[in-house]
Amino acid sequence: ITYVSYESELQMPDIMRLIQKDLSEPYSIYTYRYFIHNWPQLCFLAMDNTLCVGAIVCKLDMHRKVVKRGYIAMLAVDEKYRKRKIGSNLVLKAIRAMVADGADEVVLETEITNKPALRLYENLGFVRDKRLFRYYLNGVDALRLKLWLR
Repeated sequence: ITYVSYESELQMPDIMRLIQKDLSEPYSIYTYRYFIHNWPQLCFLAMDNTLCVGAIVCKLDMHRKVVKRGYIAMLAVDEKYRKRKIGSNLVLKAIRAMVADGADEVVLETEITNKPALRLYENLGFVRDKRLFRYYLNGVDALRLKLWLR
């Protein structure tokens, strides 16, 4: 497995295919473009030769004018490739890029029922910050997870 940075719009169909299969939220092409075109340096892909088997999409901006906050918007790994640390490696690549850009913290939301995601992030040092009731369109609650970098 090799890890590559986002390079062009040609990678968008692969990113969308992976994420649409895995995440419950139906994102439009414009949502992907918002993140990827504004923060291309925070989008990474996991490749098995020419096959895209994992993707992470993030952003980094100011929160309440004082904290530089990284945000993991989407993470997906093809189910045939799970349990190989691909998700963890993608998250670590994104965190390193955020740290290099001066991030103070990283946050994300995940479904409260998504045990594999909770385990992945908690193993990387994220802590449960708050519960968001009926956060997702499917009615499921979310947990906001946070990693303090400073």
